[in-house]
Amino acid sequence: MERAGAWFLQSGIQGKNGGTARYYRSDSAAYARISTEITGYACGAFLYLYDRSGDRACRDAAVRAAHFLIEKAWDAKLALFPFEVPAKGEPPCQLAYFFDTGIVARGFLQVWRATGDRRFLDSAVAAGHSMISTFLRGGEIHPMVSLPEKRPLPFEPRWSAAPGCYQLKAALAWHELHEQTADEAFLDAWEDCLDRSLRSHESFLPGAADREKIMDRLHAYCYFLEGLLSCLDRQPCARALAAGIDRVSHFVREIAPVFERSDVYAQLLRLRLLAAGAGVAALSRPFAEREAAALESFQIHSTDPRLHGGFHFGRKPEGFLPHVSPVASGFAVQALELWREHAEGPVAFDWHDLV
Repeated sequence: MERAGAWFLQSGIQGKNGGTARYYRSDSAAYARISTEITGYACGAFLYLYDRSGDRACRDAAVRAAHFLIEKAWDAKLALFPFEVPAKGEPPCQLAYFFDTGIVARGFLQVWRATGDRRFLDSAVAAGHSMISTFLRGGEIHPMVSLPEKRPLPFEPRWSAAPGCYQLKAALAWHELHEQTADEAFLDAWEDCLDRSLRSHESFLPGAADREKIMDRLHAYCYFLEGLLSCLDRQPCARALAAGIDRVSHFVREIAPVFERSDVYAQLLRLRLLAAGAGVAALSRPFAEREAAALESFQIHSTDPRLHGGFHFGRKPEGFLPHVSPVASGFAVQALELWREHAEGPVAFDWHDLV
């Protein structure tokens, strides 16, 4: 956790303005563009690190990320967050995603709870309304719209370009916003997404013949399972989570010799621990031990601060892929810390803090 915290703070993955790059490539020594989604995730990751370490620099970094999203990323004219924030002199981004907006809204809510600054709650509310007005049309959550006209794009076979159960994690923003505002529009949108996800999730996997693409879909399916953590008092949600963990575990073991993703290991390990803590599914210790060990092997040890402490995104038989991912790193830190806490006793965790 200390190494990962140093990587988040010192690697350059977060710029001085608070925006966070999608990843760093070790082969080309280059950062990807600043992503609104990843900056939203960074809010939660920094705050989790602050909560566990007490390092004030992590809290400051989370606040800096949230300010960036408000001041640099939010398009007030269109009332939405674009997919990426172009560098000075680059053309404006022409895409916006439902999922990204939900992650940003949840990041605002996490920073608001940590600081009490009403501006962050107001920004989360604005993002939540944008999710409804921009993406919820004709009874369907459209994953992408083109900018500036905000026109829903045709669905495509890849999971991120089509509606699906994975959208439930982003829709958690609606759930949380209803808790804070009592706005029934947020509750209605959340309940509709939950109902739709429960009815459709069984057809999401495998969803492809290529095993690498199935691994990618496991990452998305875990988003659905993470969304269920907020409603485990409902039997359909608890049953879907328990069964889903088993399905993901099966595919991970089957595909690992060909392709492994650190974020999938982290998501699966978190889900196992939190489901066990909630009494929804017994913990399979042998599987959890293997997943934790595999996840630890993705953390980088290097003299280069752009790499040291971060987590590789993926691995194939020929070696690690060059991407060092802040999302994978944030998920991994939380999963491994929960695993450490589990060894010391029952895990107490609030789903609102899920990165």
